[in-house]
Amino acid sequence: MTQPKKPILSGAASSDYENYLRTSELLRLQKGPDEWIHRDELLFTVVHQTSELWLKLMTNEVIEAVQQLRLSNVRESHRLLGRAVLCITQAYSALDVLEKMSPCDYQQVREALGHGSGFDSPGFKQLRQVVPLLEVELNRMLDENKLDLLIVLLNDRLHEDFYQLAEWLIELDERVTLWRLRHFQVVKRTIGFSSHGTQGTPVEFLNRLNSFTFFPTIWNTRNELTKLSETRYNQS
Repeated sequence: MTQPKKPILSGAASSDYENYLRTSELLRLQKGPDEWIHRDELLFTVVHQTSELWLKLMTNEVIEAVQQLRLSNVRESHRLLGRAVLCITQAYSALDVLEKMSPCDYQQVREALGHGSGFDSPGFKQLRQVVPLLEVELNRMLDENKLDLLIVLLNDRLHEDFYQLAEWLIELDERVTLWRLRHFQVVKRTIGFSSHGTQGTPVEFLNRLNSFTFFPTIWNTRNELTKLSETRYNQS
């Protein structure tokens, strides 16, 4: 068996894997058993901490996609937005584990949360700031090319790059909505629909927030396309 190589990166760990990823600091960010009110605090913490990391990466990909669009590198933005979509998918999947906490166990974990709430997520706050910039750049490039989104949808093969960009924006928007809807379902299943969250917010209010969309104009273009098709059909 090959002997492990000595670490060459700075740090006190016995391997470069640990030094590079700073695993010692990372794994100290969660409470230990002597601090738990309930053992499922570890589950709750890991799900939310990793979700913040995925949101951080997602935001970074979106910021770079915006920069590439400002340089008119449309196809490069496609790759970055595909990665951003996968990031929110990871946050979505983590909720499957959270849902395995029983309602009774959560009530004990809740005692340790204070007024902690998903409304205060720094990852989602930052994401909400940068995602709308994507549409700003899409509209700028459409104007420069004397196009509008309806024309692009009607001639998607001719304007493939712009069409795919608009589709990535729709998919990103859709995946965020699905994540928020999944979170709402987990909350409803755990504490009930007529209850209140840790900040006193009614659970039902979370459901109303699921109607939020980043790109209403892009969604509405679908309506325009359908109306146009219906008009043509009725005239035939």
